[in-house]
Amino acid sequence: MRILVVGGAGYIGSHMVKKLTRSGHEVVVLDNLTTGLRSLALYGKLIVGDLGDAALLERMFRECEFDGVMHFAASSLVGESVADPSKYYRNNVASTITLLDAMVRNGVKRFIFSSTAATFGEPVYTPIDEAHPQAPINPYGASKLMVERILKDYADAYGLNSVSLRYFNACGADPEGELGECHDPETHLIPLVLQAASGRRKSITVFGRDYPTEDGTCIRDYIHIEDLCSAHALALEALVSGEKRGAVAYNLGNGSGYSVQSVIDAALQVVSKTGHSLVVEEGLRRPGDPAVLVADSGRARAELGWRPKYADLQTIIEHAWQWEQQLAGQHSL
Repeated sequence: MRILVVGGAGYIGSHMVKKLTRSGHEVVVLDNLTTGLRSLALYGKLIVGDLGDAALLERMFRECEFDGVMHFAASSLVGESVADPSKYYRNNVASTITLLDAMVRNGVKRFIFSSTAATFGEPVYTPIDEAHPQAPINPYGASKLMVERILKDYADAYGLNSVSLRYFNACGADPEGELGECHDPETHLIPLVLQAASGRRKSITVFGRDYPTEDGTCIRDYIHIEDLCSAHALALEALVSGEKRGAVAYNLGNGSGYSVQSVIDAALQVVSKTGHSLVVEEGLRRPGDPAVLVADSGRARAELGWRPKYADLQTIIEHAWQWEQQLAGQHSL
């Protein structure tokens, strides 16, 4: 098939493009390279442009008969969304509508949407399943929930079939070492820990050790980037086969969380093999950090046949550490 991957030069998108290409699909990548990197666009045909450019989208859809679209091009920093909500509603909502309208005009009816656990807000219970109330507490989560609701209306009105995949904590890197995480600024725990180990960061800070968990640190659900991509591939197959119609959504996580301290401990085991260590500093709790965020992915497993391949924390960190060592080597040049 011919698939358009919007945001395909970013962390998750680039891994997805590789997977699609390796599976024999023809992939076109649209990315404005604001946060995506040309160096990650190793597969597919890259078109540098903006999601909100209606004229560009129209040309692309007319020139390429796409069989489906995957959307990874959202702005995704929670703190920034609070400081600059306009950016998030324009990019994540208005520009996505521009994309959806281009799809409708050109008869493309398969859409995979990168959503987020942030649509749930403060957890009422854990693990979080699809029935959990969606009450986002920041503009980022609100913008993603708006799109989920828009997709339901587009399914009813225009027959646009979609699958929204709500990620908890995407992590890890391409096992072959070609791709990985390159955020600036970096906000995710595992790469922050590994940057402290490689010397690209002075230390890692633990924000609070007084949570009601076994070791007092927050617990989060980590999902390997390869497992995330396999869920997208299965969702696409379900849309192509006609098994899934309308607008459906799934939560994606390993279903078992790891504490901040256990991530640090696992990282120390991995990096010590290469003679590295890291400095850990203590900080106060951050406002809005729930003690536990863990996904119930039972629905994705039952309906899509999804099975995480890299659920082990040490394996996740080993792949991420392989990538971090490459980045640290480039940084030292």
